[in-house]
Amino acid sequence: MAERVDFWFDPICPFAFATSRWILEVEKVRDVETHWNVMSLGVLNEAKNASPEEDEDVLARWIPARTATAVSQRAPEKLGDFYTAAGTQIHINGHRDFEAVARRAVTEVGLDESLVDEAKTDKHDDVMRASHQEGISQVGQDVGTPVVAFGGTAFFGPVITRIPQGEEAGKLFDASVTLANYPYFFELKRSRSETPQFD
Repeated sequence: MAERVDFWFDPICPFAFATSRWILEVEKVRDVETHWNVMSLGVLNEAKNASPEEDEDVLARWIPARTATAVSQRAPEKLGDFYTAAGTQIHINGHRDFEAVARRAVTEVGLDESLVDEAKTDKHDDVMRASHQEGISQVGQDVGTPVVAFGGTAFFGPVITRIPQGEEAGKLFDASVTLANYPYFFELKRSRSETPQFD
């Protein structure tokens, strides 16, 4: 039976998208199955920013995670595909009109654009906040996205800027599993010297 990996993401985070592409590579070489969950950088940082109801720019940044939450409620089996579609537009194709990105992504996965209309409201915010809290409560408030959980533990990251392929992806997963098995291990960190590369 495949090992369950829970992955929390906000579609607008480039580091989460890089890590998500890695975990899809891991699925090809290790017996794991990814379950997608929504985090919200908007929720994480809301004490520092205006509310989405007060500021159109803030609202725009909330739309991808809100739409992902709407997808999770309407068709949970399509959440990973929605994330791939939206993330590809944002991080590979460079589209920054997040409402247009969300509309194109829901259409691409065979869902109705009304989900994006819902995402412009707080209709699914309670569900999004609960999902966000489920992920962040496992790693603490001083981190971001992605959060990856498996084998009874969770961590922020791995934060990567390139996407390992094949067995290299598997080895990075094995190393992550090894570190996760030590309950007293908490952090390795170095300054990032590059942004995610998707080519």
